[in-house]
Amino acid sequence: MKYNYFGVEDFIKDEYFQKWILSTDEMTDNFWENWLLKHPNKKDDVAEAKRFILLMNFNPDEFSDTDFNTTWQNIIEKRDYVNKKSSPKFYILKVAALLVLFLNLGYFLLNQKTTKKAHAKIIIPNKSITLKLENGTTKVIKENINTSLENSKGKVFGNQKGNELIYKKEIEKEKIAYNTLTVPYGKRFKVKLSDGTIVHLNSGTSLKYPVNFIKGQDRLVFLENGEAYFEVAKDKEHPFVVNSNQMNIRVLGTKFNVSSYPEDSSISTVLVEGSVKIYDANKTYNPKTAFLLKPNFKALWKKKTKKIEITNADVDLYTAWIYGKIIFRYITFQDMLKKLERHYNVEIIDNNKTLDNKLFAASFDIETIEDVLETLNTNYHINYTIKDNKIIIN
Repeated sequence: MKYNYFGVEDFIKDEYFQKWILSTDEMTDNFWENWLLKHPNKKDDVAEAKRFILLMNFNPDEFSDTDFNTTWQNIIEKRDYVNKKSSPKFYILKVAALLVLFLNLGYFLLNQKTTKKAHAKIIIPNKSITLKLENGTTKVIKENINTSLENSKGKVFGNQKGNELIYKKEIEKEKIAYNTLTVPYGKRFKVKLSDGTIVHLNSGTSLKYPVNFIKGQDRLVFLENGEAYFEVAKDKEHPFVVNSNQMNIRVLGTKFNVSSYPEDSSISTVLVEGSVKIYDANKTYNPKTAFLLKPNFKALWKKKTKKIEITNADVDLYTAWIYGKIIFRYITFQDMLKKLERHYNVEIIDNNKTLDNKLFAASFDIETIEDVLETLNTNYHINYTIKDNKIIIN
């Protein structure tokens, strides 16, 4: 049996691919860049092959055979095994560029693009990132430009470099002044605070923080809603505290992700490195009663009960959004739609309630929302219609 993938058989036999497939190193952007240098006319094929590799979700350690053809066959067999294990209650959602198997008889398992069902183009509204100053004035942040940041009195307190705001470190003042950065659905942004802390803001996020921190006080910021990844600058004398409505996260210097969307029943904290303490925001911090979170663990703060649940966590699943990726693992269809709405800035109305509690797994990178919808339609016969930026699933 011969396996090809959209005419990129030369790709899977290429020496760069073989070296990667037989190694234990994680795939990096350098891999794709190197391959494109060798084959500059294969840009489209590389994009499709990249989506295919993300679809497989295999561990290279499992394929240590030095013969590439045998290794490739093992990968195909693993895919078939995974698909066999799928049940009505568990779906393996394929990425937009699906694997096509060319059998000896030449049959295709996926229809050509010319036979796909035609759908209207989705119109994505272009909402702006905004910065609210200390006096209540709101500025629109235009992306991908370089400019200085001025307060209401015309004084420069930092600058913008593309998709990042960088605050100047100045002598601490007695009175604290706050800025609020708001990122709409479909966009991401980054801010470097005056203490050197870097914060990545996901779609639908609002972060309130001081223009300058005051000496002798905690470095307190407010994640009013949304999701943010913090790389906190170390300062033992001034603990860094993230307030997320009901709870506080207290650190000295570490990396962690916090997700606190209004529609979610829990506030999620995933620790990448260092340690954090989690406690009730309405209570005084007590190191003895605060919950200690260690790296590669997730804390779920239940909004209704104010109880906390700590479990193991695959950090990559919770930080992939920083790089523009969106990964689902054993997530309900209903929750997946919520994340797609935020990521692509669309409205999805689900009229097919039979899917709500079924589980999906998927990885998306450069795919458009149209790619995602067509994949759902092709593989699971999920019909949908589009009107402007509204998607109706039937």
